[in-house]
Amino acid sequence: MSGDLVNLRQFRKQKDRRDREAQAEQNRISFGRTKAEKTLTRALNDKAEKALDQGRLEREPDAE
Repeated sequence: MSGDLVNLRQFRKQKDRRDREAQAEQNRISFGRTKAEKTLTRALNDKAEKALDQGRLEREPDAE
């Protein structure tokens, strides 16, 4: 009735390493953009906002 011995301390450390690595991978996907990518995105958003504002109709307030 002898089974494999498991060192729980090592098992917990391995699990913590896997969890930290998974979190790091998720952060790389979420926040890992270069400065050029951020600048391009910002420029495209500004351009789209400007085009939207140019198409806006100005309405005169109703004089009552």
